[in-house]
Amino acid sequence: MSSNVAGLLTYILGFITGIIFLVIEPYKNDKFVRFHAFQSIFFNVALIVFWIAYSIVARILGFVSFGFLFVLMGLVGLLISLAILAYWIFLMYKAYNNELYKIPFIGDLAAKQAG
Repeated sequence: MSSNVAGLLTYILGFITGIIFLVIEPYKNDKFVRFHAFQSIFFNVALIVFWIAYSIVARILGFVSFGFLFVLMGLVGLLISLAILAYWIFLMYKAYNNELYKIPFIGDLAAKQAG
């Protein structure tokens, strides 16, 4: 499998495929695949942290406003989910085109880890 396909696949199942491609041969030595694997891991961990915080805020606002803001936050959450899906597809597209597209802040961390 070529490096660009492996780079794309690092994003498919989030941090799971990122970890898999960091440990299997010959991709664990390929700097391009390592970069995208680390970026996938960091991106998905950031998403998990974001959604936990967002859920807590939505529940608190929903409680304070007797449910009105909870519904509003649910609609905003849906829009955020669609934006994240589009960005995830964009990241896979960039990896497939052999581009080292760096997510702000996360990309720099991934580049350091990839070597």
